[in-house]
Amino acid sequence: MSMADALARLPFWGLLTAKEQGVLAARAVIRRDGPGQIVHGGQHDCPGLFLVLSGELRAAMLSEAGREITLYRVGVGEFCVLSASCVISQITFDTQIMTESSCECLVIDTATINGLAEKNLALRCALYEQALCRFSEVMWIMQQILFTGVDCRLATFLIGEADRIDALEIAMTHEQIARHISSAREVVARMLKRFAAGCSCTGGASP
Repeated sequence: MSMADALARLPFWGLLTAKEQGVLAARAVIRRDGPGQIVHGGQHDCPGLFLVLSGELRAAMLSEAGREITLYRVGVGEFCVLSASCVISQITFDTQIMTESSCECLVIDTATINGLAEKNLALRCALYEQALCRFSEVMWIMQQILFTGVDCRLATFLIGEADRIDALEIAMTHEQIARHISSAREVVARMLKRFAAGCSCTGGASP
């Protein structure tokens, strides 16, 4: 994909003046990563703002014990604000963002997007609006983890994933599914066996 086509996919491209578009075009780069690559690793790593051109990114939170919680995924045409946590100073929790598959992204460095947002109120509002949408997704995930049993979380994820890819067969390992629902691979394997045996979800909280 050409740089011009990539820039035109930015949801806020039309909010910039011609001069601002020129600044952004001169600083933006297209980055390509293979599957399973970490593109952002915490508050002290600020590579900038990512717009996914192909593939998919996954944002996760890691505990000190090494447990991983998937917060949200970023698909084609979406941009990731939390990859620029030093742009939006109110974002204070550490996240790790990695590629789910081979991924091509338009990357705008932190200094550039920060400088443009300081002068362009519409851009700043667009960034905050996207951050609020992501925060809403994170809160939904936390609610599911705290108040919903792992069996129902698994069932909800499988149904949602099938709808998302418009297919009945989901090409994921038990380990990958476990990361998405904040559980363990062994628990996912056990729950899938229960589902195959015709057991329904309980709805109670479960680790």
